[in-house]
Amino acid sequence: MSRYTSATDADRAAMLEAIGVGSVEELFADIPEAIRLGRELELDPGRAEQEVYAELRDLAARNVSTEDEINFLGGGMYDHYVPSLVDALTSRSEFLTPYTPYQPEVSQGGLQVMFEYQTAISELTGLPVSNASVYEGPSAVAAAGYLARLHNGRRRLVVSAGLHPHSRETLATTAAGWDVEIVEVPLAGGATDATALAEAIDEETGAVFLQQPNFLGAVEDIEALSGPAREAGAIVVCACDPIALGILRPPGEVGVDIAVGEGQPLGNRLDYGGPSFGFFASREEFLRRMPGRIAGETTDAEGQRGFVLTLQTREQHIRREKATSNICTAQALNALAGIVYLAWLGRRGLVELGELLVRRTAYAREALSALDGVSPLHEQPVVREFAVVLDAPVGAVVERCAAEGVNPGLALDDDGLLVALTEQRTRADIDRLAEVLGRAVAAERSGAPAEVGA
Repeated sequence: MSRYTSATDADRAAMLEAIGVGSVEELFADIPEAIRLGRELELDPGRAEQEVYAELRDLAARNVSTEDEINFLGGGMYDHYVPSLVDALTSRSEFLTPYTPYQPEVSQGGLQVMFEYQTAISELTGLPVSNASVYEGPSAVAAAGYLARLHNGRRRLVVSAGLHPHSRETLATTAAGWDVEIVEVPLAGGATDATALAEAIDEETGAVFLQQPNFLGAVEDIEALSGPAREAGAIVVCACDPIALGILRPPGEVGVDIAVGEGQPLGNRLDYGGPSFGFFASREEFLRRMPGRIAGETTDAEGQRGFVLTLQTREQHIRREKATSNICTAQALNALAGIVYLAWLGRRGLVELGELLVRRTAYAREALSALDGVSPLHEQPVVREFAVVLDAPVGAVVERCAAEGVNPGLALDDDGLLVALTEQRTRADIDRLAEVLGRAVAAERSGAPAEVGA
Protein backbone atom coordinates (compact mmCIF):
# COMPACT_ATOMS: atom_id res chain seq x y z
CA MET A 1 0.00 0.00 0.00
CA SER A 2 1.27 3.42 -0.92
CA ARG A 3 1.84 5.94 1.84
CA TYR A 4 -0.63 8.27 0.15
CA THR A 5 -3.17 5.73 -1.16
CA SER A 6 -5.48 4.32 1.47
CA ALA A 7 -7.05 1.51 -0.60
CA THR A 8 -5.24 -1.85 -0.35
CA ASP A 9 -5.41 -4.64 -2.94
CA ALA A 10 -7.90 -6.38 -0.65
CA ASP A 11 -10.01 -3.23 -0.50
CA ARG A 12 -10.09 -2.99 -4.30
CA ALA A 13 -10.99 -6.66 -4.65
CA ALA A 14 -13.86 -6.22 -2.19
CA MET A 15 -15.19 -3.20 -4.08
CA LEU A 16 -15.03 -5.04 -7.41
CA GLU A 17 -16.86 -8.01 -5.91
CA ALA A 18 -19.55 -5.70 -4.45
CA ILE A 19 -20.36 -4.30 -7.89
CA GLY A 20 -20.09 -7.65 -9.64
CA VAL A 21 -16.95 -7.03 -11.67
CA GLY A 22 -14.03 -9.44 -11.78
CA SER A 23 -11.20 -7.00 -12.42
CA VAL A 24 -10.31 -3.37 -13.04
CA GLU A 25 -9.82 -4.20 -16.72
CA GLU A 26 -13.36 -5.53 -16.91
CA LEU A 27 -14.62 -2.38 -15.16
CA PHE A 28 -13.24 -0.24 -18.01
CA ALA A 29 -14.12 -2.67 -20.83
CA ASP A 30 -16.56 -0.22 -22.42
CA ILE A 31 -13.79 2.31 -23.04
CA PRO A 32 -12.56 1.86 -26.66
CA GLU A 33 -9.07 0.41 -27.03
CA ALA A 34 -8.08 3.26 -29.35
CA ILE A 35 -8.19 5.78 -26.51
CA ARG A 36 -6.58 3.61 -23.85
CA LEU A 37 -2.94 4.14 -22.97
CA GLY A 38 -2.15 0.44 -23.15
CA ARG A 39 0.91 0.59 -20.93
CA GLU A 40 2.06 1.64 -17.49
CA LEU A 41 2.55 5.33 -16.81
CA GLU A 42 6.13 6.47 -17.30
CA LEU A 43 6.73 7.67 -13.78
CA ASP A 44 10.11 7.93 -12.12
CA PRO A 45 10.66 5.78 -9.06
CA GLY A 46 9.62 7.33 -5.80
CA ARG A 47 12.18 9.37 -3.93
CA ALA A 48 12.75 10.41 -0.36
CA GLU A 49 10.81 13.40 0.86
CA GLN A 50 14.03 15.33 1.47
CA GLU A 51 15.12 14.85 -2.17
CA VAL A 52 11.73 15.93 -3.50
CA TYR A 53 11.77 19.02 -1.32
CA ALA A 54 15.24 19.96 -2.58
CA GLU A 55 14.18 19.64 -6.22
CA LEU A 56 11.00 21.65 -5.71
CA ARG A 57 13.03 24.31 -3.90
CA ASP A 58 15.40 24.54 -6.87
CA LEU A 59 12.51 24.80 -9.31
CA ALA A 60 10.87 27.52 -7.23
CA ALA A 61 14.13 29.48 -7.15
CA ARG A 62 13.92 29.83 -10.94
CA ASN A 63 10.79 31.98 -10.59
CA VAL A 64 11.11 35.74 -10.32
CA SER A 65 8.48 37.60 -8.30
CA THR A 66 7.60 41.28 -8.17
CA GLU A 67 9.63 41.43 -4.96
CA ASP A 68 12.76 40.38 -6.87
CA GLU A 69 12.61 42.96 -9.67
CA ILE A 70 11.14 46.37 -10.48
CA ASN A 71 7.97 45.34 -12.25
CA PHE A 72 5.83 47.29 -14.72
CA LEU A 73 3.71 44.39 -15.94
CA GLY A 74 -0.03 44.92 -16.24
CA GLY A 75 -2.51 43.98 -18.93
CA GLY A 76 -5.30 43.14 -16.48
CA MET A 77 -3.31 41.88 -13.48
CA TYR A 78 -1.56 44.41 -11.26
CA ASP A 79 0.96 44.40 -8.43
CA HIS A 80 -0.94 46.46 -5.86
CA TYR A 81 -0.02 46.53 -2.21
CA VAL A 82 -2.16 44.13 -0.19
CA PRO A 83 -2.42 45.23 3.46
CA SER A 84 -1.91 42.63 6.18
CA LEU A 85 -5.50 43.23 7.23
CA VAL A 86 -6.69 41.28 4.18
CA ASP A 87 -4.75 38.16 5.15
CA ALA A 88 -5.69 38.55 8.80
CA LEU A 89 -9.42 38.46 8.04
CA THR A 90 -9.55 36.06 5.09
CA SER A 91 -7.41 33.54 7.01
CA ARG A 92 -9.89 33.23 9.85
CA SER A 93 -11.16 29.68 10.12
CA GLU A 94 -14.81 30.63 9.68
CA PHE A 95 -14.02 31.95 6.19
CA LEU A 96 -11.62 29.18 5.18
CA THR A 97 -13.64 26.15 6.27
CA PRO A 98 -17.41 26.84 5.95
CA TYR A 99 -19.91 24.68 4.14
CA THR A 100 -19.72 25.32 0.39
CA PRO A 101 -20.85 28.94 -0.04
CA TYR A 102 -23.17 28.37 -3.00
CA GLN A 103 -25.60 26.32 -0.93
CA PRO A 104 -28.66 27.92 0.72
CA GLU A 105 -27.42 26.61 4.06
CA VAL A 106 -24.44 28.95 4.00
CA SER A 107 -23.80 30.70 7.30
CA GLN A 108 -25.14 34.14 8.18
CA GLY A 109 -21.57 35.46 8.27
CA GLY A 110 -20.89 34.20 4.75
CA LEU A 111 -24.15 35.66 3.47
CA GLN A 112 -23.41 39.01 5.07
CA VAL A 113 -20.00 39.11 3.39
CA MET A 114 -21.68 38.44 0.04
CA PHE A 115 -24.21 41.17 0.70
CA GLU A 116 -21.56 43.70 1.67
CA TYR A 117 -19.51 42.77 -1.38
CA GLN A 118 -22.50 43.20 -3.68
CA THR A 119 -23.24 46.60 -2.14
CA ALA A 120 -19.67 47.76 -2.74
CA ILE A 121 -19.68 46.61 -6.38
CA SER A 122 -23.03 48.33 -6.99
CA GLU A 123 -21.71 51.57 -5.54
CA LEU A 124 -18.50 51.28 -7.54
CA THR A 125 -20.26 50.65 -10.86
CA GLY A 126 -23.32 52.82 -10.36
CA LEU A 127 -25.60 49.88 -11.15
CA PRO A 128 -28.29 48.63 -8.75
CA VAL A 129 -27.70 44.86 -8.86
CA SER A 130 -24.53 42.86 -8.31
CA ASN A 131 -24.03 39.14 -7.96
CA ALA A 132 -21.75 37.55 -5.37
CA SER A 133 -18.85 37.22 -7.88
CA VAL A 134 -17.86 34.84 -10.66
CA TYR A 135 -14.58 33.09 -11.42
CA GLU A 136 -12.61 35.88 -13.14
CA GLY A 137 -12.93 38.78 -15.57
CA PRO A 138 -13.16 36.96 -18.93
CA SER A 139 -15.82 34.60 -17.55
CA ALA A 140 -17.87 37.63 -16.51
CA VAL A 141 -17.59 39.04 -20.05
CA ALA A 142 -18.77 35.75 -21.54
CA ALA A 143 -21.64 35.54 -19.06
CA ALA A 144 -22.77 39.02 -20.14
CA GLY A 145 -22.83 37.82 -23.74
CA TYR A 146 -25.02 34.87 -22.84
CA LEU A 147 -27.34 37.12 -20.85
CA ALA A 148 -27.74 39.36 -23.90
CA ARG A 149 -28.48 36.35 -26.10
CA LEU A 150 -31.21 35.20 -23.71
CA HIS A 151 -32.62 38.68 -23.16
CA ASN A 152 -33.25 39.87 -26.70
CA GLY A 153 -32.68 36.76 -28.78
CA ARG A 154 -30.36 38.55 -31.18
CA ARG A 155 -27.47 36.72 -32.78
CA ARG A 156 -24.82 39.41 -33.20
CA LEU A 157 -22.29 40.81 -30.75
CA VAL A 158 -20.21 43.88 -31.58
CA VAL A 159 -16.90 43.90 -29.73
CA SER A 160 -14.30 46.66 -29.48
CA ALA A 161 -10.71 45.60 -30.19
CA GLY A 162 -9.93 47.48 -26.99
CA LEU A 163 -11.49 44.65 -24.96
CA HIS A 164 -8.83 42.48 -23.29
CA PRO A 165 -7.66 39.70 -25.66
CA HIS A 166 -8.44 37.03 -23.07
CA SER A 167 -11.99 38.34 -22.76
CA ARG A 168 -12.42 38.40 -26.53
CA GLU A 169 -11.14 34.84 -26.78
CA THR A 170 -13.41 33.61 -23.99
CA LEU A 171 -16.41 35.37 -25.50
CA ALA A 172 -15.70 33.90 -28.94
CA THR A 173 -15.27 30.39 -27.54
CA THR A 174 -18.51 30.44 -25.58
CA ALA A 175 -20.49 32.28 -28.29
CA ALA A 176 -19.74 29.46 -30.71
CA GLY A 177 -22.20 27.36 -28.74
CA TRP A 178 -24.95 30.00 -28.88
CA ASP A 179 -24.95 30.35 -32.68
CA VAL A 180 -23.86 33.97 -32.32
CA GLU A 181 -21.80 36.07 -34.74
CA ILE A 182 -19.05 38.31 -33.31
CA VAL A 183 -18.05 41.48 -35.15
CA GLU A 184 -14.84 43.16 -33.99
CA VAL A 185 -14.47 46.94 -34.26
CA PRO A 186 -10.92 48.33 -34.65
CA LEU A 187 -9.20 51.03 -32.65
CA ALA A 188 -8.35 54.43 -34.10
CA GLY A 189 -5.60 56.37 -32.37
CA GLY A 190 -5.64 53.97 -29.43
CA ALA A 191 -9.40 54.20 -28.71
CA THR A 192 -12.46 52.49 -30.16
CA ASP A 193 -13.28 53.80 -33.64
CA ALA A 194 -16.64 55.47 -32.96
CA THR A 195 -17.62 55.63 -36.63
CA ALA A 196 -16.82 51.98 -37.25
CA LEU A 197 -18.69 51.01 -34.09
CA ALA A 198 -21.83 52.87 -35.14
CA GLU A 199 -21.69 51.29 -38.61
CA ALA A 200 -21.29 47.79 -37.14
CA ILE A 201 -24.43 48.05 -34.99
CA ASP A 202 -27.70 46.96 -36.60
CA GLU A 203 -31.10 45.58 -35.58
CA GLU A 204 -29.58 42.12 -35.02
CA THR A 205 -26.98 43.38 -32.56
CA GLY A 206 -27.69 41.93 -29.13
CA ALA A 207 -24.87 43.60 -27.22
CA VAL A 208 -21.91 45.91 -27.62
CA PHE A 209 -18.74 45.23 -25.61
CA LEU A 210 -16.38 48.00 -24.51
CA GLN A 211 -13.60 48.33 -21.95
CA GLN A 212 -12.71 51.21 -19.60
CA PRO A 213 -9.80 51.93 -19.75
CA ASN A 214 -9.19 49.76 -22.79
CA PHE A 215 -6.46 47.16 -23.14
CA LEU A 216 -3.95 49.79 -24.35
CA GLY A 217 -4.68 51.89 -21.27
CA ALA A 218 -6.71 54.55 -23.09
CA VAL A 219 -9.72 56.11 -21.38
CA GLU A 220 -12.74 55.65 -23.67
CA ASP A 221 -15.70 57.99 -24.15
CA ILE A 222 -18.16 55.32 -23.04
CA GLU A 223 -21.17 57.63 -23.07
CA ALA A 224 -20.65 58.57 -26.72
CA LEU A 225 -19.84 55.01 -27.78
CA SER A 226 -22.92 53.56 -26.08
CA GLY A 227 -25.31 55.96 -27.86
CA PRO A 228 -25.70 53.96 -31.12
CA ALA A 229 -26.15 50.74 -29.14
CA ARG A 230 -28.96 52.23 -27.04
CA GLU A 231 -30.68 53.53 -30.19
CA ALA A 232 -30.57 50.03 -31.68
CA GLY A 233 -31.93 48.43 -28.51
CA ALA A 234 -28.67 46.57 -27.84
CA ILE A 235 -27.26 45.92 -24.38
CA VAL A 236 -24.10 47.86 -23.53
CA VAL A 237 -21.49 45.82 -21.66
CA CYS A 238 -18.39 47.48 -20.25
CA ALA A 239 -15.41 45.67 -18.72
CA CYS A 240 -13.98 48.00 -16.09
CA ASP A 241 -10.83 48.37 -14.04
CA PRO A 242 -12.24 48.66 -10.48
CA ILE A 243 -9.36 50.88 -9.31
CA ALA A 244 -9.89 53.31 -12.20
CA LEU A 245 -13.56 53.59 -11.23
CA GLY A 246 -12.40 55.55 -8.20
CA ILE A 247 -11.80 58.57 -10.46
CA LEU A 248 -13.82 57.84 -13.62
CA ARG A 249 -17.58 58.20 -13.99
CA PRO A 250 -19.38 55.00 -12.98
CA PRO A 251 -20.53 52.93 -15.95
CA GLY A 252 -24.12 53.12 -14.78
CA GLU A 253 -24.02 56.89 -15.34
CA VAL A 254 -22.73 56.73 -18.92
CA GLY A 255 -25.21 54.40 -20.58
CA VAL A 256 -23.80 51.01 -19.56
CA ASP A 257 -26.30 48.22 -18.84
CA ILE A 258 -23.87 45.60 -17.54
CA ALA A 259 -20.50 46.27 -15.90
CA VAL A 260 -18.09 43.39 -15.51
CA GLY A 261 -14.43 43.13 -14.71
CA GLU A 262 -11.44 41.48 -13.13
CA GLY A 263 -11.36 41.87 -9.35
CA GLN A 264 -7.68 40.95 -8.85
CA PRO A 265 -6.58 44.58 -8.21
CA LEU A 266 -8.84 44.61 -5.14
CA GLY A 267 -6.87 42.94 -2.36
CA ASN A 268 -5.67 39.96 -4.39
CA ARG A 269 -2.02 39.30 -5.16
CA LEU A 270 -0.76 38.28 -8.58
CA ASP A 271 -0.22 34.68 -7.43
CA TYR A 272 1.13 33.58 -10.83
CA GLY A 273 -2.05 34.76 -12.54
CA GLY A 274 -4.72 33.49 -10.18
CA PRO A 275 -7.01 32.67 -8.64
CA SER A 276 -8.87 35.95 -8.45
CA PHE A 277 -12.52 36.86 -8.91
CA GLY A 278 -14.74 38.49 -11.47
CA PHE A 279 -17.46 41.02 -10.71
CA PHE A 280 -20.80 41.40 -12.47
CA ALA A 281 -23.29 44.26 -11.97
CA SER A 282 -26.29 45.25 -14.04
CA ARG A 283 -29.54 47.13 -14.29
CA GLU A 284 -32.43 45.58 -12.39
CA GLU A 285 -34.21 44.30 -15.49
CA PHE A 286 -31.46 41.69 -15.95
CA LEU A 287 -31.64 40.43 -12.38
CA ARG A 288 -33.11 37.00 -13.13
CA ARG A 289 -30.66 36.28 -15.91
CA MET A 290 -27.50 37.12 -14.01
CA PRO A 291 -25.01 34.29 -13.47
CA GLY A 292 -24.12 32.90 -10.07
CA ARG A 293 -26.10 33.87 -6.99
CA ILE A 294 -27.24 36.91 -5.06
CA ALA A 295 -27.46 37.36 -1.29
CA GLY A 296 -30.30 39.48 0.04
CA GLU A 297 -31.25 41.20 3.27
CA THR A 298 -34.33 40.26 5.29
CA THR A 299 -35.66 40.04 8.84
CA ASP A 300 -36.08 36.83 10.81
CA ALA A 301 -39.07 35.63 12.82
CA GLU A 302 -38.02 37.88 15.69
CA GLY A 303 -37.70 40.94 13.50
CA GLN A 304 -33.91 40.97 13.53
CA ARG A 305 -31.79 41.76 10.48
CA GLY A 306 -30.65 38.67 8.60
CA PHE A 307 -29.41 37.51 5.20
CA VAL A 308 -30.60 34.89 2.74
CA LEU A 309 -29.45 33.43 -0.55
CA THR A 310 -32.06 35.22 -2.65
CA LEU A 311 -31.35 34.10 -6.18
CA GLN A 312 -29.51 31.18 -7.76
CA THR A 313 -29.52 30.71 -11.52
CA ARG A 314 -27.36 27.61 -11.79
CA GLU A 315 -28.69 24.33 -13.14
CA GLN A 316 -28.53 22.50 -9.79
CA HIS A 317 -31.12 24.83 -8.29
CA ILE A 318 -33.59 25.37 -11.12
CA ARG A 319 -34.79 23.42 -14.14
CA ARG A 320 -31.77 22.83 -16.34
CA GLU A 321 -33.29 24.39 -19.46
CA LYS A 322 -34.04 27.56 -17.48
CA ALA A 323 -30.54 27.91 -16.04
CA THR A 324 -28.49 30.91 -17.07
CA SER A 325 -25.29 29.74 -15.43
CA ASN A 326 -23.46 26.50 -14.73
CA ILE A 327 -21.22 28.10 -12.14
CA CYS A 328 -20.96 25.55 -9.34
CA THR A 329 -19.44 28.02 -6.97
CA ALA A 330 -17.52 31.28 -7.19
CA GLN A 331 -14.37 32.79 -5.80
CA ALA A 332 -15.99 33.66 -2.48
CA LEU A 333 -12.72 33.90 -0.55
CA ASN A 334 -11.12 36.11 -3.21
CA ALA A 335 -14.23 38.30 -3.29
CA LEU A 336 -14.00 38.54 0.50
CA ALA A 337 -10.45 39.86 0.08
CA GLY A 338 -11.90 42.38 -2.37
CA ILE A 339 -14.47 43.79 0.05
CA VAL A 340 -11.95 43.87 2.92
CA TYR A 341 -9.58 45.84 0.68
CA LEU A 342 -12.30 48.29 -0.39
CA ALA A 343 -13.37 48.80 3.22
CA TRP A 344 -9.72 49.40 4.17
CA LEU A 345 -9.31 52.00 1.42
CA GLY A 346 -12.65 53.68 1.97
CA ARG A 347 -14.26 56.10 -0.47
CA ARG A 348 -11.58 58.77 -0.13
CA GLY A 349 -8.74 56.26 -0.22
CA LEU A 350 -9.94 54.82 -3.52
CA VAL A 351 -10.01 58.31 -5.04
CA GLU A 352 -6.57 59.13 -3.67
CA LEU A 353 -5.16 55.90 -5.07
CA GLY A 354 -6.59 56.67 -8.50
CA GLU A 355 -5.19 60.19 -8.44
CA LEU A 356 -1.77 58.87 -7.42
CA LEU A 357 -1.79 56.42 -10.34
CA VAL A 358 -2.68 59.17 -12.79
CA ARG A 359 0.23 61.32 -11.61
CA ARG A 360 2.79 58.53 -11.68
CA THR A 361 1.56 57.22 -15.01
CA ALA A 362 1.83 60.69 -16.54
CA TYR A 363 5.38 61.01 -15.19
CA ALA A 364 6.36 57.60 -16.58
CA ARG A 365 4.75 58.25 -19.95
CA GLU A 366 6.62 61.51 -20.33
CA ALA A 367 9.92 59.99 -19.20
CA LEU A 368 9.75 57.07 -21.62
CA SER A 369 8.47 59.12 -24.57
CA ALA A 370 11.55 61.34 -24.21
CA LEU A 371 13.88 58.41 -24.91
CA ASP A 372 15.46 57.90 -28.32
CA GLY A 373 13.74 55.03 -30.07
CA VAL A 374 10.65 55.17 -27.86
CA SER A 375 7.40 56.88 -28.85
CA PRO A 376 3.83 56.79 -27.48
CA LEU A 377 1.49 54.39 -29.27
CA HIS A 378 -1.40 56.80 -28.77
CA GLU A 379 -2.14 60.20 -27.26
CA GLN A 380 -5.36 59.24 -25.44
CA PRO A 381 -5.73 60.05 -21.72
CA VAL A 382 -4.66 57.21 -19.44
CA VAL A 383 -5.09 56.29 -15.78
CA ARG A 384 -2.59 53.59 -14.83
CA GLU A 385 -1.31 52.08 -18.06
CA PHE A 386 0.02 53.26 -21.42
CA ALA A 387 1.57 51.79 -24.56
CA VAL A 388 4.74 52.79 -26.35
CA VAL A 389 6.39 51.75 -29.61
CA LEU A 390 10.05 50.75 -29.59
CA ASP A 391 12.44 51.18 -32.48
CA ALA A 392 13.81 47.74 -31.61
CA PRO A 393 12.52 44.16 -31.17
CA VAL A 394 10.50 44.28 -27.98
CA GLY A 395 11.37 40.72 -26.93
CA ALA A 396 15.09 41.41 -27.02
CA VAL A 397 14.62 44.72 -25.20
CA VAL A 398 12.62 43.03 -22.43
CA GLU A 399 15.37 40.43 -22.00
CA ARG A 400 18.03 43.13 -21.69
CA CYS A 401 15.95 44.96 -19.09
CA ALA A 402 15.30 41.75 -17.15
CA ALA A 403 19.05 41.16 -16.96
CA GLU A 404 19.25 44.45 -15.03
CA GLY A 405 16.41 43.56 -12.66
CA VAL A 406 13.66 45.52 -14.40
CA ASN A 407 10.57 44.09 -16.09
CA PRO A 408 9.56 46.98 -18.38
CA GLY A 409 6.06 45.76 -19.18
CA LEU A 410 4.00 43.49 -21.40
CA ALA A 411 5.19 42.92 -24.97
CA LEU A 412 2.66 43.86 -27.67
CA ASP A 413 3.40 42.27 -31.06
CA ASP A 414 6.96 42.95 -32.32
CA ASP A 415 7.60 46.50 -31.17
CA GLY A 416 4.88 47.52 -28.71
CA LEU A 417 5.22 47.66 -24.94
CA LEU A 418 2.39 48.06 -22.43
CA VAL A 419 3.64 49.72 -19.24
CA ALA A 420 1.56 49.62 -16.04
CA LEU A 421 1.88 51.53 -12.77
CA THR A 422 0.71 50.77 -9.26
CA GLU A 423 1.33 52.62 -6.02
CA GLN A 424 4.26 50.24 -5.44
CA ARG A 425 6.25 51.80 -8.28
CA THR A 426 8.00 54.91 -6.97
CA ARG A 427 9.42 57.83 -8.93
CA ALA A 428 12.86 56.31 -8.38
CA ASP A 429 11.58 53.06 -9.93
CA ILE A 430 10.26 54.99 -12.93
CA ASP A 431 13.58 56.78 -13.35
CA ARG A 432 15.31 53.40 -13.21
CA LEU A 433 12.93 52.06 -15.87
CA ALA A 434 13.70 54.99 -18.17
CA GLU A 435 17.44 54.50 -17.67
CA VAL A 436 17.40 50.74 -18.30
CA LEU A 437 14.87 50.82 -21.16
CA GLY A 438 16.73 53.61 -22.92
CA ARG A 439 19.98 51.67 -22.65
CA ALA A 440 18.35 48.44 -23.88
CA VAL A 441 16.73 50.09 -26.92
CA ALA A 442 19.99 51.82 -27.82
CA ALA A 443 21.92 48.56 -27.54
CA GLU A 444 19.48 46.73 -29.80
CA ARG A 445 19.52 49.52 -32.37
CA SER A 446 23.32 49.46 -32.47
CA GLY A 447 23.51 45.67 -32.58
CA ALA A 448 25.52 45.42 -29.38
CA PRO A 449 25.75 41.88 -27.99
CA ALA A 450 23.59 41.10 -24.98
CA GLU A 451 25.26 40.55 -21.64
CA VAL A 452 26.12 37.00 -20.69
CA GLY A 453 23.23 35.49 -18.73
CA ALA A 454 20.69 38.00 -20.09
